[in-house]
Amino acid sequence: MKTLTFLALAIATSLSPLAPAAFADKAPIYTGLFSKQALEGYDAVSYFQPGGPVKGDKAFTTTHKGVEWRFASAANLSAFTADPAKYEPQFGGYCAWAVSQGYTAKGDPKYWAVVGGKLYLNYDAKVQKAWETDRTGFISKGNANWPTVLTK
Repeated sequence: MKTLTFLALAIATSLSPLAPAAFADKAPIYTGLFSKQALEGYDAVSYFQPGGPVKGDKAFTTTHKGVEWRFASAANLSAFTADPAKYEPQFGGYCAWAVSQGYTAKGDPKYWAVVGGKLYLNYDAKVQKAWETDRTGFISKGNANWPTVLTK
């Protein structure tokens, strides 16, 4: 029994330095803790259309960068699959203001802006308002920090 306990302890101790590194990096696309859906199921293409974002339908889905993307129509699904980079949110859907500050936070699909033909999300209304005071500057800082903030 002592041999098994010692062996288990030795294995656990030898692996512990590896464990933090294995879990340190964040996913390149934000989905939330218990989800595999980008944009909480909102249709990425709809952000670029009149009327703004709408929830996607389970009938119109694709997998891109390891996560599920939903769309409101077959046409929007087709547009996304033809050019995902055109529609996916910048900074992987993490909060644009947080990325500009050198860290990540959840991006909420209800707080968004399309700037220069690119989609940006923010954490909440307060953060969105702060981000809007200098969009260009915060985008520039975010671009400088992306994607290294995923390892912090």
